[in-house]
Amino acid sequence: MAQTQAQAQAQAQTPPGVRRVLAFAAHPDDIDFGAAGTVAGWTAAGVEVTYCIMTAGDAGGFEPGDRDSVSQVRSREQQAAAELTGVRDIHFLGERDGFLAVTPEVVEKVVALIREVRPDVVLSMHPERNWNRIQASHPDHLACGEIVTRAVYPAAENPFAFPRLAEQGLEAYKVPWLWFYGAPRERENHAVDVTGAVDTKLAAIRVHASQHPDITRMETAVRSMLQDNARRFGLPGGASAEVFHAVGVNTDQTIAGF
Repeated sequence: MAQTQAQAQAQAQTPPGVRRVLAFAAHPDDIDFGAAGTVAGWTAAGVEVTYCIMTAGDAGGFEPGDRDSVSQVRSREQQAAAELTGVRDIHFLGERDGFLAVTPEVVEKVVALIREVRPDVVLSMHPERNWNRIQASHPDHLACGEIVTRAVYPAAENPFAFPRLAEQGLEAYKVPWLWFYGAPRERENHAVDVTGAVDTKLAAIRVHASQHPDITRMETAVRSMLQDNARRFGLPGGASAEVFHAVGVNTDQTIAGF
């Protein structure tokens, strides 16, 4: 089958050697706002992407009615949105929305998943507060970033951390790259051209209908942010980009144990 222009562009932007990505979020819809365009590009290039959503999203939405069904609604929305970006494998940790905490128990769950998937890139929300746009720094977002960072280093690669995981066959694993989305602007150091995936990204975001009181305004804001990202990183006029804080954890440029 002939390769499409979108697939060719996706392959050109996929980091060398990346075959598996494990993406974490605090709530259903976070990944779609932060990285759906990049994820769609990766899956189009043949990369296997797994999602892990840490909370049940039970405090989301705007309707005071049947709150008991909110988690189920948001889980279905996330599954449908993930399918649009080519993702089939989703894990829901089910922590309470608004109360995600950095605990050994949650870190262990994340370490277990990292060791199971053995990703080339771990994608996560950022652990630092963004004072320029504090809405990006929900406490659950910050907790997600800190949990994942602790899990990636040193726990996932330390054979003596969480020894019962090794007993279950989940051996220590060194993550090559940790990419953060939702980072403070001064931390952003990498842009991905998602011009060809903007419609897919917006379609994935729209699936989370329970979270959007004004879909038109949301789409306008997202398009504007993506175009601003592209301008800041010097992409050609009319381009759109998602931006990340990319951290090499175990690469040719890093030294183990330092």
